[in-house]
Amino acid sequence: MTTTFDGSTATRDRLVASAIDATGLDDFGEPSWQEGLDLLLDSLAATAKLNEIGVSVAETGIVTDLGNRLAIEGWRAAHPAVADGAIVRPIIIVGQPRTGTTILFDLMAQDPANRAPLSWELERPVPPPRTDTYATDPRIAECQAGFDLVESIIPGFTAFHELGAQLAQEDVRIFTSDFRSMQHPLQFEVPAYNRWLLHEADMAPAYRWHRRFLQHLQSEHHGDRWLLKSPAHLWCLPALLAEYPDAVVIQNHRDPLKVIASISALGASLREMSTDSFDVRTLAAQYSDDIMVGLDRGLAARRDGLFAPGQVVDIRYQDIRADLIGGVARIYDEIGLELTAEAESRMRAFLAAHPGDQGGSLKRYSFADTGLDEAELRERARPYQERFAVESEPLG
Repeated sequence: MTTTFDGSTATRDRLVASAIDATGLDDFGEPSWQEGLDLLLDSLAATAKLNEIGVSVAETGIVTDLGNRLAIEGWRAAHPAVADGAIVRPIIIVGQPRTGTTILFDLMAQDPANRAPLSWELERPVPPPRTDTYATDPRIAECQAGFDLVESIIPGFTAFHELGAQLAQEDVRIFTSDFRSMQHPLQFEVPAYNRWLLHEADMAPAYRWHRRFLQHLQSEHHGDRWLLKSPAHLWCLPALLAEYPDAVVIQNHRDPLKVIASISALGASLREMSTDSFDVRTLAAQYSDDIMVGLDRGLAARRDGLFAPGQVVDIRYQDIRADLIGGVARIYDEIGLELTAEAESRMRAFLAAHPGDQGGSLKRYSFADTGLDEAELRERARPYQERFAVESEPLG
């Protein structure tokens, strides 16, 4: 049953007070989080049509994100050396959602030289993870229990997108604590917040927060280099490169119409939990516009010379579907890294244990369910597909 979600200042103050009470801290650092939180609360009240579970999910998530921000700032204040941590030449996977970014991220995370943020350390970042207990920290089991609960509430969700405390997690989860994250409009029907996020928000504060989060995580568990991932970076490449000018960017490419159908199916699984009045066509309409905006911005980045020579590697979905390990090897070769025998062996073992979409979940996605005009979108996507030689896929 749909309930009335109150997006008032009183609700905001109550959630902020809950985070302060839970942590015993009150310094949130840079106040950049406030604008996004206010807009998110307004949008949740106006359009999300949350049911009782949805209200709980939204409020619990907000308090958790605020609490993590407080805890990281508190730890940083008590341990000022954290701020000295350098982040040099991170490898950052971008590209549209559902283009193979997750499996590529998971495979490359098997290389011991790559330091990818894992789900458990993003959910419970304080104290920072330590090398000697990185695989045995009790927070791992706590987080896994939460992920197992998701599967019990949304049966079959992990077939779309595998969850696990010790799996690599993407950057949108870090951005939620600055309330500039595409995770929110995927979970909830919040079009006003989504418009602000993609067309008006200054993303520089989100990337400053992202750096602080990474400095915190690496302070007691180092790696040779950071391996990061989020499709959301494609919408704000200038802000990404402004914060990490020496980053190596890997951009995945896939038929945009297949992407729209696929991400709509994923979002449907999430939204059906939080509202009793969901129509997949609503999400598809949102993503048909958002995806095209992301493609335009990616093309503009190339046209405007945003990347230095050799700074970006393009990977087509159809190629890695045929040979994932070969695709990883090509990436390593292009960015001048050695794919060691140990790293490759770990990647092959992971792929055998976690086939993901390689196991056939693509059959679940149907463009026909979106209610969109295929011919219109195909023409809209034509410049992108021609620029990157992206083949059109059967839509079903």
